[in-house]
Amino acid sequence: MTAVPPLPVEAPAPLEGVVVPTEKPAAEGVLARAIDHAAEHRLYAPLASRGYRRLAARWLDRYHDDYPHMIGTARQAIAATDDVGEQQALKAVVTELRANSRRHRIIHSTKTGMWATTAATATTAGTLSGGLWVTALTALGAYLYGIRHGVGDEPRHPTIALPAQFLEQAISQANRAADEPELRGALAQLGFPNITIVANPPANPDGTRTITFDLGGTGTVTDLRKRTEGLAAALGRDVTMVDIDKVPGLAGRASLWTADSDPFQAARPSPLLLQHGPIDSWKDGIPVAFGKRGNTIKLPLMNQNTLVGGMSRSGKGVGASNLIVGATMDPWVNLRIVAGKHNGEWDPYARAGVASTYFKPSPERLLVLLQGLLADKDRRERGLGKQGKSKLIHGLIGAIGGIELLVIDELATYTRPGKPLRDEILSALEELSAVALGAGILMVLITQYPEVDVLPQGLAMNCGTKWAMRVDNATQSNAILGAGSAGAGRDASKFDPPRPGLGWLVNPFADVTDLARSFDLDEDERGEIGLLLQRAVEVRRAAGRLVGQWDDPIEKYLLNATNLSSAAGGPKSDGVPGRSVANLTIEQRVQRDALRGALMAMDQLGRSEAQLDEMAPLIGETLTPEGLGALLRAGGAGGTVKVTVPHKEGRVNGYRRADLEDALKFLDGA
Repeated sequence: MTAVPPLPVEAPAPLEGVVVPTEKPAAEGVLARAIDHAAEHRLYAPLASRGYRRLAARWLDRYHDDYPHMIGTARQAIAATDDVGEQQALKAVVTELRANSRRHRIIHSTKTGMWATTAATATTAGTLSGGLWVTALTALGAYLYGIRHGVGDEPRHPTIALPAQFLEQAISQANRAADEPELRGALAQLGFPNITIVANPPANPDGTRTITFDLGGTGTVTDLRKRTEGLAAALGRDVTMVDIDKVPGLAGRASLWTADSDPFQAARPSPLLLQHGPIDSWKDGIPVAFGKRGNTIKLPLMNQNTLVGGMSRSGKGVGASNLIVGATMDPWVNLRIVAGKHNGEWDPYARAGVASTYFKPSPERLLVLLQGLLADKDRRERGLGKQGKSKLIHGLIGAIGGIELLVIDELATYTRPGKPLRDEILSALEELSAVALGAGILMVLITQYPEVDVLPQGLAMNCGTKWAMRVDNATQSNAILGAGSAGAGRDASKFDPPRPGLGWLVNPFADVTDLARSFDLDEDERGEIGLLLQRAVEVRRAAGRLVGQWDDPIEKYLLNATNLSSAAGGPKSDGVPGRSVANLTIEQRVQRDALRGALMAMDQLGRSEAQLDEMAPLIGETLTPEGLGALLRAGGAGGTVKVTVPHKEGRVNGYRRADLEDALKFLDGA
């Protein structure tokens, strides 16, 4: 085959206006492309111009610093709400934002001017000293700086929203500003027209706030406290929502605390429920209640008798229980409980073994107990005299035998006119309240009849701690808190609404004279008192201070005077005094066990009569019928009598249940 030669191909003619590149060296190509790129973009003059426009816009943004946006947002919020109060608060926000904006612009302009002056001075100095080259390089640098900031897409301005936190703070400040005229007007109505606001910080998250102010020489904080109820009314609040304190050292400077809701509306559990170890009731006190500001109030057991009064269902029992069950957790408190009713309210203290003395209504035994405490006062004072002390101090509590705490529930049971031994009991109570405090003998008196014939002034005035729950009238309130208290604003008949455990509490050692609500402490439904008493048992057992672990001079006095014991509530721990099991001889205890065994044997036989030979094996393998008979006779059951038993004909010798029970009651002390 003949080869076909390639066809000649001619290069096409170049199109008009198109530059055909030619081969160049690499270095020359880069430089050429750079020159071409610069020429194509007009030496980057548009980029430099855009860069300086951006720098100017950025300076303006920083000059305004988002204030116009925030002001606009706040003004939109004003237009969007119908709440007058919120509108006023937002208007205050706008005013503050404008002031801040002016201040910021001045600062920003000053800073910019200083930098511009510095740069101009440096450029001028360089130009004068360096000549044309320095001037050219400076101009080139400024040109390149503009190009650098002109590169990239045009930034978009973000949407600015008013910060919620700033808005809340501003509204709070506006509210505080609105509070001041209201407060000034309220105080002017009460005779304090020239107050000066010293401090008005923001409100707390819970709606409480505190304002400090001077009364302007028109009175003292004590004068203002007497008008607390009137001030609360003028401020549109209940008296429970207003609290006035004196700034220490300044009789005319007041600290006013207010709340937007009733701080006593909800009950609070007792802090004692978190207590597992001992309490020092003298130094640390016992938590019994909480105040308006949520503070825990602790009452110390030192140098003070306590009076708790209030009508039925006012919560006085729960208030007293906080104090008394707390006292059981101090092993050096000797608790003496005298009940005013025959119910079992105080029985748990006896069953736990923490009530050194406990008995139910018995005026005769109460009088003997008071006489025993007065006798013990003399013993204690002799002991303090040997230590060179005029009264009990904390370091001598153990040496003197502990703190005596006498609790008399339902005082009217013993002191109402016509009650047996009333005059003698009142005389002993007044003497004890007046002279025994320094010896560490304290009283807690509880009554639902706070009247002068039940609670004479001579007795009430010796009670430094007073807690008045809800009562019927101002006279009853004064009977608890003292004459004139109602006129000074402390009136326990004016609780609206009344709440269980809420009352006026006065205690100089706890530095409290104000409203307080007792902590919630329940036994019937939640068993909380029983739980705390079990913890108290462990505390006292470890200290050797449970009933029976220590020599009790008061119970010894009662036993000698009456031949009956009320230690831990008596033999059955039910508040009924009886012969003390602790004072039985070893022989009597064996006899008592034999009587109990014989009764249990009758229970197993299902009969109320039995013979010795059928009871003895059921009691113990080594016990013979003859030995059982001897123990029963010595224990007071007497000899055998004729009884009837199913497995024998006729009547045979044996014992009846009634005879055994009578003998056992004698040994048990009932």
